[in-house]
Amino acid sequence: VQLVQSGGGVVQAGGSLRLSCVASGTTFSNYTMGWFRQAPGREREFVGGISWSGDRSFYPESVRGRFTISRDNAKNTVYLQMNSLKPEDTAVYYCAADRTTDPLVVARPIFEYDYWGKGTLVTVSS
Repeated sequence: VQLVQSGGGVVQAGGSLRLSCVASGTTFSNYTMGWFRQAPGREREFVGGISWSGDRSFYPESVRGRFTISRDNAKNTVYLQMNSLKPEDTAVYYCAADRTTDPLVVARPIFEYDYWGKGTLVTVSS
């Protein structure tokens, strides 16, 4: 299974970016998908998760109302739309796939995710 990410870059505070993550080598629709980020000197943190069908999602307080995760199972792709970006959102962003058997799950402990993208850098300038 490979997860290939795209869409990072530099944006001014208040701006928007959309990240994409394309999966190959698996039945994508059977995976809970998550997005994580890691800033320099900090632990990797969860920023959003989505269920198999895409009808359920969850976000931590730090990004709720600004970030939206979605998926297109026909394209084997999960997206992270990031709006109202802040300098503190600067980090390397990773997509991850969890081969859970529960279609309602939207988030799992970080160590439960089976596959990871290589990461894409998002830099928000003030």
